[in-house]
Amino acid sequence: MEKYYIVDSSILPDSFGKVIEARQLLEKGVVTQVSEAVKKVGISRGTFYKYKDLVFLPDENIGHRKAVISFLLEDESGLLAQVLRLTSESGASVLTINQNMPIHNVASIVISLDISQMTKTLASLMQKIQTISGASNVHLVAME
Repeated sequence: MEKYYIVDSSILPDSFGKVIEARQLLEKGVVTQVSEAVKKVGISRGTFYKYKDLVFLPDENIGHRKAVISFLLEDESGLLAQVLRLTSESGASVLTINQNMPIHNVASIVISLDISQMTKTLASLMQKIQTISGASNVHLVAME
């Protein structure tokens, strides 16, 4: 299970800050291609792709935090309801649910959450989902 820390940037490699900088250039439309963004900030494309979904700045608008998690569920009645119950108990609100058609009796699920009112940690919610019999491969896709 992933662990998250808030650390002073002075102990991190410079490339982490540059990845954030490159992502911001792309998000703001200053550049349109990853190759342009990485060239501007001075990192490789490999470094960008390796860390782009792993390093973030603290959100200044912390009251509106969102997260996207993905997982696999066996095609059994009530499993998604268990996930939604755990989500509700954690204080998170479901924004969207995308469920693919089950293949070999397993469906891929992606849920976006408003986590601004969570009473428990996102990591603990993900760990609880992982303990549901029939749930597997629980991952954080993105967070803002």
